[in-house]
This record gives sequence, C-alpha cells and structure tokens, in this order.
Amino acid sequence: MGKVGAAGGSPARLSALLAGAGLLVLCVPGACGGGSCCPQLPPGSAPRWAPTPGGFLRQGPRGRAAATPLPLLGRPLFAVAPGDRALSLERAPGTGASVAVAPRSGRRRRSEADPGKAERGEGASRSPRGVLRDGGQQEPGTLERDPDKATRFRMEELRLTSTTFALTGDSAHNQAMVHWSGHNSSVILILTKLYDYNLGSITESSLWRSTDYGTTYEKLNDKVGLKTILSYLYVCPTNKRKIMLLTDPEIESSLLISSDEGATYQKYRLNFYIQSLLFHPKQEDWILAYSQDQKLYSSAEFGRRWQLIQEGVVPNRFYWSVMGSNKEPDLVHLEARTVDGHSQYLTCRMQNCTEANRNKPFPGYIDPDSLIVQDDYVFVQLTSGGRPHYYVSYRRNAFAQMKLPKYALPKDMHVISTDENQVFAAVQEWNQNDTYNLYISDTRGVYFTLALENVQSSRGPEGNIMIDLYEVAGIKGMFLANKKIDNQVKTFITYNKGRDWRLLQAPDTDLRGDPVQCLLPYCSLHLHLKVSENPYTSGIIASRDTAPSIIVASGNIGSELSDSDISMFVSSDAGNTWRQIFEEEHSVLYLDQGGVLVAMKHTSLPIRHLWLSFDEGRSWSKYSFTSIPLFVDGVLGEPGEETLIMTVFGHFSHRSEWQLVKVDYKSIFDRRCAEEDYRPWQLHSQGEACIMGAKRIYKKRKSERKCMQGKYAGAMESEPCVCTEADFDCDYGYERHSNGQCLPAFWFNPSSLSKDCSLGQSYLNSTGYRKVVSNNCTDGVREQYTAKPQKCPGKAPRGLRIVTADGKLTAEQGHNVTLMVQLEEGDVQRTLIQVDFGDGIAVSYVNLSSMEDGIKHVYHNVGIFRVTVQVDNSLGSDSAVLYLHVTCPLEHVHLSLPFVTTKNKEVNATAVLWPSQVGTLTYVWWYGNNTEPLITLEGSISFKFTSEGMNTITVQVSAGNAILQDTKTIAVYEEFRSLRLSFSPNLDDYNPDIPEWRRDISRVIKKSLVEATGIPAQHILVAVLPGLPTAAELFVLPYQDPSGENKQSAEDLEQISELLIHKLNQNSMHFELKPGVQILVHAAHLTAAPLVDLTPTHSGSAMLMLLSVVFVGLAVFVIYKFKRRVALPSPPSPSTQPGDSSLRLQRARHATPPPTPKRGSAGAQFAI
Repeated sequence: MGKVGAAGGSPARLSALLAGAGLLVLCVPGACGGGSCCPQLPPGSAPRWAPTPGGFLRQGPRGRAAATPLPLLGRPLFAVAPGDRALSLERAPGTGASVAVAPRSGRRRRSEADPGKAERGEGASRSPRGVLRDGGQQEPGTLERDPDKATRFRMEELRLTSTTFALTGDSAHNQAMVHWSGHNSSVILILTKLYDYNLGSITESSLWRSTDYGTTYEKLNDKVGLKTILSYLYVCPTNKRKIMLLTDPEIESSLLISSDEGATYQKYRLNFYIQSLLFHPKQEDWILAYSQDQKLYSSAEFGRRWQLIQEGVVPNRFYWSVMGSNKEPDLVHLEARTVDGHSQYLTCRMQNCTEANRNKPFPGYIDPDSLIVQDDYVFVQLTSGGRPHYYVSYRRNAFAQMKLPKYALPKDMHVISTDENQVFAAVQEWNQNDTYNLYISDTRGVYFTLALENVQSSRGPEGNIMIDLYEVAGIKGMFLANKKIDNQVKTFITYNKGRDWRLLQAPDTDLRGDPVQCLLPYCSLHLHLKVSENPYTSGIIASRDTAPSIIVASGNIGSELSDSDISMFVSSDAGNTWRQIFEEEHSVLYLDQGGVLVAMKHTSLPIRHLWLSFDEGRSWSKYSFTSIPLFVDGVLGEPGEETLIMTVFGHFSHRSEWQLVKVDYKSIFDRRCAEEDYRPWQLHSQGEACIMGAKRIYKKRKSERKCMQGKYAGAMESEPCVCTEADFDCDYGYERHSNGQCLPAFWFNPSSLSKDCSLGQSYLNSTGYRKVVSNNCTDGVREQYTAKPQKCPGKAPRGLRIVTADGKLTAEQGHNVTLMVQLEEGDVQRTLIQVDFGDGIAVSYVNLSSMEDGIKHVYHNVGIFRVTVQVDNSLGSDSAVLYLHVTCPLEHVHLSLPFVTTKNKEVNATAVLWPSQVGTLTYVWWYGNNTEPLITLEGSISFKFTSEGMNTITVQVSAGNAILQDTKTIAVYEEFRSLRLSFSPNLDDYNPDIPEWRRDISRVIKKSLVEATGIPAQHILVAVLPGLPTAAELFVLPYQDPSGENKQSAEDLEQISELLIHKLNQNSMHFELKPGVQILVHAAHLTAAPLVDLTPTHSGSAMLMLLSVVFVGLAVFVIYKFKRRVALPSPPSPSTQPGDSSLRLQRARHATPPPTPKRGSAGAQFAI
C-alpha cells in the first residue's frame, strides 16, 4: 500500500520489477509525443489508494478481484539516444488513472558514459567521492573506511545461470503483456502488439507461450486465428489456468477463452464492446463486463454467455458483493444515472436485475462518481448547501453521516484504507491547498479523529490526487508519511496507526563508512513515498509481507525532502535504523521471501550486471545475467512462495526482437534452510517492544547462512502487553494537549453522546479516550480508559431542526418531499412530535425512532408553506420552522408588449407564463442599450425610450434550476399610423397559429402591399396577430435616410396612409398562399388603443382591465374625431366600395389590443 501514481521519470529503461505478482507492464517513450499513451487499468485493478473521481480515493479491496488486462511491456518505435527518452504513457480501457511505466523519476542525476565504451571498459570515470563507475553501472564502496558500518561490495564478477530467447518476427512490436502463472506452474504467456500511434489502433499481434519457465516459447497465432488481432490479456485471479483474450474491437468484438493455461482457445462473439472486466472474488466463472456505451453485463460461464444488468452505469462504479457483509454472493453494487442525469446507488442480483428486483440502499440521489463499496463499508457523497457531506454504511446497515471535527469543513476527502475494521481517510480542510490531514475512524466508520496534519499531496499526470502516505507491508499499524512543516517536507513514521509520529533517524555512516553529521530534529532521513501507478511494477519504496522487517526506499539526508542527491537506503529492523546502499536509484526485487535482494540500476544504457545481497543489504555481490549488454524493459519474478526464477525483458538494440532472459537463482543456494539457520528478531520502536499492544518475534535467516528459506519465512510469535496510555487515542470530540491528556474540544459537548437514548436505557459514556483499533493489549489501564455504560438522563428537547432530506428549500408540486426532524438532545422514546405541513395537513408521532426514514408529504399547490414541528416531553418542549417553496416546472415564457410605440412614452411589458402558477420567480429584464439588467419579483415593468429606432427587449424568468426567456423587438418613432387588416376567410383554413407561420405570412403581406402601392418597404410594418380569425396590424412608419435628412413629415405619413386605404378599399390587395389559393386583404377598422401582444394565459382581472382600456380608447377616439371635424376642414375622401365606410388613418401613438389568441400562441409576428 502506498501513494500511487506516476511521479515523473528518469531516462531509465528499467520500469517493472516485482516479485510474486506474475504480471508486467512496460511501454517505452518516443511513440506518442507529449500525450498519454500507456494503458490505464480497468476498475478494480488499481492498487490500494488508487485515485477515483467524485472526491474519493478507492482502495483495491480484498475480495474484489479485478479482471485486469495484463499491463503492457513497451519499446520505442525508433531509436533514440540514451537519456533522451521522454515519459511515455498509454491508456488501457476502463480506468481513470494514468499508468506511468517506462521512465522512472525526473530528478537530477549524474551523467552516464557511452554505452559502447561502458562494456569495453572505456570511459570509466571517477565520481565526486572517488567511487569508480564502470559503464554506467556504479561500483560503490571501493574505499571502505569502517568495515563494520560501511556497505560492502564484492567486486569479483560472478555469473548467474540464465538462458535467452528471442521473439523472432516481432521486432516491430512496441508493446507486450506478460502473464506468469507461478505457484508451481511453469507457464508464461506473452502478448506482443504493434500499436500505431498515428492511427490510434493495434495493427499486429502475436501470442507466445512457454511451458518451461521461459527457456523456450511457442508462437500460438495459428491457434487463435492468423488474422485475429488481440488487444488485451486477462487472467482469472482465483484460477490462473483460466485465460481470456480480447480482440481488437475495431475489427471484431470477440473473446477467446482458455481453461488450460492458454494451450487451447475457444472463440465467442460479442454483441457489445468491452471496456473493462471485473472478476468475482470467489466464483471463478462470474464476471462483470462494462461496455463502451455504459452498460453493465454479467456472465456466470466465464464469458461464454452474457446478460444485461443495467444501462447508464457510471464508469468504475460497480462492485461485487463482499463476503461476510452480503448474504448473496451474486449481489452487484452499482451507481447508475437516471434519465435526468442524477446518480443513484442500486443493488441487484447478477441474473435477476429487473426494475422490480433492484434495491436503493441510500434514499434519494448521490453525487456523481461517489459510490465506493470496500470491505465492510459503503461510502457515498451528497452535496447540499455548497458543502459535501459523506455517508457510510457499515456491514450494509443504514447509512450514517461521517463525523469529522466540527470545523474541519472538508473540501475533499479520500478513503485511503478500510483494513482491520477501520477507515483511514485523507481530508483537505477549508484552509488547505496542497496538503491533507489524516483521520482515523471508529469501527463503524462514523466518528473520526485526527492522526496527522498537513500531509504532502501532489497531482498525477491525469490530475489525480496522490497522498504521500505509505503503509509498511507485514507490520500492522506501521505507516510512513511526508508532512509539510514551514514549507519543508519531512518524513515521519508511526507504529501505532498514527497515535504517535517521529522523524526517521539518519544512518550513522555513509556508503563508505564515513560518519554522517545529522542531529534530530534539525536533520533526519527523508524518503520518497511513491510507488508506480501500475500495481505490478516496483516503486521508489518497497516492502513485502513475507519480509516484514525490510524496507527499501530512495531518499536523502538533510533538513527536508529533496529531489537532488538521491540515494538508496535500506532498513532491516522495520524503520528503526537505516543504511545507505547505493548513491543512485535502483529497482529492488525481493527473492526467496526477502532472503535475497536483487538490485538493478535505473539507467537508459544497456547493462549485463545486477547486484545480490544475502544479508538484508549489508553486503552486495556483482553478478552478470547476460553476456551481451541488454536494454532492460522490465523484470518479472516468479509468483508464489518461493521466488527463485526471474525473467528480464529487453532488447539488444532499439529495432531488435524482444529478448527474454530467464535467470535461475536456485544455483546460488546449496541447500534448503533448517531450523538452526534462523535467529529470533523482535519488532520494536526505538527499544519499545510493545507495538500495537503486543510483543512480536519474527524468525530471520542468519546472515552468514546461504540457504533457501522456503516455508519458515515469516514465522512469528506474539504475546499481548499490558495496556498503557500509549495504547489509547483521543475519542471523537477530544483533543490531546501538551500534557498528554485528551480534553473536549471547544466545539464539543460530551453530553451530546447521550442524545439518542431514552430514560431508563443506557449508553457508553466516553472517558475521552478510545483504544487504537486492532490493538491487542490487555488489563492495565484498559478499564480506566474504556467508555462506561451509563443510564440515560432525562432531558428536555433541545436543538430541534427540520430540513428536507436533500437539504434544499424547494419541492415540486405533486411529488413527494421528505422532511427530516433532527433533535440535538431529548428523550427520543418518550417524546410527542407534531408536524404541521402548512397546507392544512398535520401529523403526530409518539417518538423520533418512527421518523428515522423521514416524513414524506405531497403538496398539491404551489406557494411558500410554513412547516412547523413541535416536540414535547415531560421535561419541556422545543419547536422549529421551515419555509418550503413548492413550485411546478415552468414550460413557456411569452413577452407581451406593443409592436410600435412613440418616443418618451411609457411602455408596459409583461411576462406571461405557462403554467401561470409556478411558485416564486425572479425576472431579469434587458432592454434598450442598458448594460445592466433590471431584476424584479414582478412579471411586469414600465419604461421609456428616448430615441427612435428598433429596440430589443429580453426577459429571463428564473424558476428553481430552470431559466427560460423570450425576446421581442419594438419600433420607436415620434409618430406613426396604424390600421387593422382582415383577410378572406379561407386563410383561416391554413393558419396553424404558431409564431413561425405568422412571421412568414407577415413578410408575404408586406411584400404584396409594397408591390401594389409602390410605397418603400421602410415605411411599412406588418404584424400578424395570434388567434382566429386571422388578423394583422399594419403600421405606417416615418423613414429617415442614413444621412439624417429627408425625414417624412406628418403630412407625408397621411398621404401614404390614404394611398394604402384607397388600395385596400378597392379589393386590389391580395397574395397567393399556394397554387390556386388567393387571399384578399381588407381594411378592418381604425385602432384607438394601445396594441399589445397577448397570450391566452392572462388572468380574468387582466382581461377586464384590457376591455376597460378598449372602451376608454373608443371614447377618446370619438371625442378626438369630433374635435378634429370642428377644427379642421376634411380632406377629400378616397373612393370606397359600396357599403364600405370611409376610413381615415389617424395619428396613433398606441395600438389596439389584438383578438384574444389561442392557448399556446406566442404572440404576433411582424415584418419590418
């Protein structure tokens, strides 16, 4: 376990080194430019603490066996000069984490000699400290000062037993995936591929198989199909004999399945494209497959048949059930998106996942990409009020909110570990930017206490967060962390799960035995706590369960962690003391349960040597593993209990075939270890033997015995210790002070722990301490520090709150809203609760326990409702109020205003809504040349225009999360004329009463008027009105040329108006709607009141007001006409048709209302 993610890379070829995994990934740069091009790992394949979206970090849980396509071994597509290789990344399907493989770290390093000269012995140079280097392979320790303290190096070259096999014909292939079954199996499978980075696809592939531990290989292309192109290799984690090959989906979507370790294959077609696979942790034939179109499938026959489980599944958010926590082994946990984009947590059986059989363990929606199912815990995240809230379910019980210190106010949280019935989490608090605080929980994962502040973090190539925290394998409760103090990063160690931390003591001497002047706390040893994002490669720090006392890491000595002067260090006593072993970074492989350490230098040069240590890094011997220098691409150790065979992957030149060097270490042992070859070693922390409440004694092979360990490795004796104060941490709400005591924090009320119990019951009253989880101490102060059962006191209700389940203050009309009643203190079992929903309905409950799932209620009307809750018991009462806004979705907004108005005249604009009652709304108005909007709570405004011209008015209506708008254009002039137009009845047969039709017909009418009268188009505006019968408003407008001259006078408008009336009364105005359909245009009547664009959703009072305006307008019109006849002589009347009244266009500053439109119409459209 440790920090995952690529940390950059040196120009080293060596990038994959792991004993016991049996899997290897490498890809070499130079093929994909600056982008990421190494494969990512599918869901579940990430190592512990692998970053995932949604604010959580997912640990690869026990029991969650990932179907991981074997990682890639890669090489460049062209030759590059040594040291010129840039970081190369590739992407594998189904994962959000990037995998950095080929290069190692981007730290400064010394120059390296020419590779040709190196192997010939030429160009040897002296290091600044006088250490001779041979061709880039450093030979440290030639000048020993203190033989007892210096690291010893044997310069005599020894040779290991090895064989080399070339994958002939695959020289162009630049990627490889390797699987070694291990566990007494001699089978190795290698899939090589040619990936064309320009095309972004695989163009060739070859499958190789060895049955003699890699001595020879057989090409299997004829067994899988000569034309078949393979993309990925999967291995069943519970039965390594079962192999699955995935074809390139761009050519065909098929699976090739083998049950005999890849000897024979059966091909099965797929009707979907696999993006990632997830094997069941126990059932070897059960698999989940995630498709590229976000569908989840299941198979109970190892991929031979598939069944759809769920559509819309969130990537990486599906899990098998965990044994012990789920009763049904075929239960699937998943996060799915609803049709409206929300995420929810679902569970169902793999073969019966119908709508009726799906369960929703968490009520309501969750934040996207936040579901984690890990061991006994399920985590989800829900954001409300702008703050993330985290919930946990322990052993599949009801969800509870995770409790951090009150003012932690987390911005981000990552679940690091759920081992040993406890949650380890990294939390970035409100005042942190590049650091995180470590918190550790109680058994249920609810109450968290601080373990370490300001742990360093960084971002990986894909933007994922990486925490500088490393759990030492094989020793329970031991962690290393890099903490930031005054802008300096220092390495700390703990042996009791974060209860106590201390700096690392630097080695007493350097590599040659010279004393190191380093005094705590001003100077100490600092380590780089990075491991590769690829779980199958070795990282900068390494430890093994089978070698619990040995830790190998790179770092530096000084006041802070540095990226320069990096050396390799080893501890053989679990971090108490350290020794320097190399002055440059090496990859270290654990052989024979840690009895042998193999070191290879990080270098871009070809090498043929490696170093072996049989005494936990105290002395090293130089061995050659090949006669010809090899560019090393990766190293893979045999999986299993006894790792004694290693395969080195590489090539002699950048264009040569893959060279597979099998190295057999059995020859360096003369016998198997016996009992007398071991000595006892006691785990301790600076002399303190009681670690996590127990004394642990391990068996170690004596350093002078060169025997093979076998089954004795890792044997251990354990004896419990007497409990002391050091075995207890501060409980939730308590903080450790300088005197070592745990006292309540200022924000914490210890009596609040009894709030959930009732009079006559009992609860555990905290002493301020809690035993470190998994601590095995007995007796001593355990009774004194352990929480005591105490009778629940009778309390009056206090701290009553009522909130909605989702934290919102809005609800939708006709839908369930869930209300939660929360009580800080009070007798919950003997309490009367009365809830008034504010809509005439009220309910009563006899205790709070009956309301744990919330109170559901449906509001049938919109509005703001005052929800009140009253809580009473025999000792007192309390009340709370919630003002709930009930709304319904806003479907349509129509802006109603005149088409034309006069300058400096007040104009009324109204936003008409459908439906008319939607709850609380906000109106944002944009008009004229104003750069700032007018925001109102009313749907109408009045305003004036001070200049002539066309003006645009926009209204935006905000209803909850929805914002709708409508825009209209209004013409502004000093004066104008208007006339109502009617049409022959046949036009109504073709009127769909929609805005687009009205706009087009307005343009046609205007065109016919211009052609019939010769009047310039700039003088005419036509607006077809909503509703039936079809009507339109004709406006005669003044026109002014761009120079500002020749503006028409009132008399000019009068003449244009009389000409239009003359033509209309002669029935000479018509247009062709479609072939054979002629439409006549008539003059209807004069307008005498403001013309506004209405919709059918006006209220009754609004209609009455409009009718009143019409009557008043008519009265004004009659009076105005009478006075005009008295004051002025009448001009000649245009000729009219018999029976038609003589009409005169009057000076109009407003227009009459149009006929009432039909429901759903969007107002009149006009052409200008």
